[in-house]
Amino acid sequence: KVQLMESGGGSVEAGGSLRLSCLVVGFTFEDTDMRWYRKAPEDECEYVSSIDEDGNEDYIDSVKGRFTISADNSKNTVYLQMNNLKPEDTGVYYCAGHTGFSGGGLCPRSGESFGYWGRGTQVTVFS
Repeated sequence: KVQLMESGGGSVEAGGSLRLSCLVVGFTFEDTDMRWYRKAPEDECEYVSSIDEDGNEDYIDSVKGRFTISADNSKNTVYLQMNNLKPEDTGVYYCAGHTGFSGGGLCPRSGESFGYWGRGTQVTVFS
């Protein structure tokens, strides 16, 4: 059975840091990129970052220079280090694999075409 389990969320003052983890059970990273998305209450699901099988990283402009994605294949875990957090980073953060979803609408997504998703971890940044 495939499971993705996010952890590491919390409430932090603006300028602070959090490190999110996503433990994956049921598949490895050898043939998929891994992605992070986020969903704020008033916004659509937003793609945040990804790391591919070769370790190539991608970020949306609003988090470049502040967030770092990484993967530990030995632990089957993906991380998102988030520094200099801002109130607009607030939302539920989801990790996903085997998905080509570019964002929009609701998340998490379900169904074969959307891959595998975790249940999310809440990040709240207060000023």
